[in-house]
Amino acid sequence: MPPSGSGPRPVTIADVARAAGVSRTTVSHALNGIGKVDPRTREHVKQVAAGLGYRPNLRAQRLRRGEAKAIALASSMPFAVAGGPSRLGFYMEVAAAAAESALLHEYALVLVPPVQSGAALYSLDIDGAIVVEPDVDDAAAAQLKERGLPYVALGRPVPPDEDVPYVDLRGGLVAEVLLSHLREQGAERPALVVGSGARHSSVDARAAFERLAKEHGWEPIVATAPEAGGERAGYECCAALLAEHPGIDAVCALVDAFAVGAVRAIRDSGRAVPDDVMVVTRYDGLRARTCEPPLTAVDLHLDRAAAAAVDLLLGRLRGEGAAPVASVPVPTVIARGSSLRRTSGT
Repeated sequence: MPPSGSGPRPVTIADVARAAGVSRTTVSHALNGIGKVDPRTREHVKQVAAGLGYRPNLRAQRLRRGEAKAIALASSMPFAVAGGPSRLGFYMEVAAAAAESALLHEYALVLVPPVQSGAALYSLDIDGAIVVEPDVDDAAAAQLKERGLPYVALGRPVPPDEDVPYVDLRGGLVAEVLLSHLREQGAERPALVVGSGARHSSVDARAAFERLAKEHGWEPIVATAPEAGGERAGYECCAALLAEHPGIDAVCALVDAFAVGAVRAIRDSGRAVPDDVMVVTRYDGLRARTCEPPLTAVDLHLDRAAAAAVDLLLGRLRGEGAAPVASVPVPTVIARGSSLRRTSGT
């Protein structure tokens, strides 16, 4: 009689083998669709197993086959940027599309908290991962490498020796379309605000800004702020910019949290958005839409990007020689009140 509070003993392969009158190897092959088992024997074993209520030990199967049928979505992006009022906007938009694509391939998607230190990825039973916009010496990428797990990047990996497949989010082109929009709206002295890390979006945007500044005769005003500082860091960075460069008439703050902080700093300085200083940002999420005025942003086609990242990762898991880079459609500006200046007569 089982101890009080415990349930009945789980049915094992040995129980099924004994009831079916075959070996445990035959039961394993019959239930897993492998080996050379007579079709009638295979069906007999399945009926016996069902009658006994046998349930396979999934973890044991995983250990035998070497696969968990699960992939992770991870990032070292701090919560102050990924979370807060945006409700993990960028991360969760990627997650929703990636989960749909993974499920269609019969894989589960595991969401990992921001990986900055600790052992967030060491204990997960996964086959591989998608790392969202890895930084230099990225913590998530480092943990995956240590475990020997394959991964792909959503966004270009920054280290030159980082040889992993990635989805190109076109960081330079994103900055170009935002800066071109500002110029069309009359900007003559724009400034760029990026994260102080080295994610591709910051590195590529800085290069694009410096190239356009040279082309249009702008002073190359670039400021950085720590991502972990969120909106407060954006506020302080923009306030310092306005004090040092009072003639600035536009701010391209790639991190949406920075852009919201920039709007407050501009107003606190006695200026108006967009009449005195225009503000644009990269990600078209909740922060951009609910800011006052709403922020001009970019359609990054994250649904397509996330699905492409899943395809790249599953290709690696299958050992396919997939292309090292997948592209997304050209980013397009979504113009809103933060950069659309009123014209006379309107």
